[in-house]
Amino acid sequence: MAREIKSGQNYGEKLLRLIPSEIVAAYIVVTSVIPENAVKWGYLIISIILLITVPFYMWRIQKVKNILQLIITTIAFAVWTYSLNGGALKEWGLYKSWIASVILVLWTLIIPIIIPLKKADK
Repeated sequence: MAREIKSGQNYGEKLLRLIPSEIVAAYIVVTSVIPENAVKWGYLIISIILLITVPFYMWRIQKVKNILQLIITTIAFAVWTYSLNGGALKEWGLYKSWIASVILVLWTLIIPIIIPLKKADK
């Protein structure tokens, strides 16, 4: 599936293209095999590697050329990992569930402003 966002797509189609599902799957699998005594550094290292990987993966593999989309997708991955369970930030004592909820809601509201909705046909 091509991930490039194009004009004329509705918000649902755009949102689907902003979710790096392959990266999300990699995060879930890799973090699930980190031994408990290595979680603090393991989560941090995996999170940083995947965060850096997101734009390059979308650009090289998914052929996304829209810089704004690459930036938004990268931020969306960070928002997702923090809202999911805090990821590396939880292990470092920087996770607050209420902040994660607020960030997730605000991010969801901001995306349509950055990537406008399709105008309704008249």
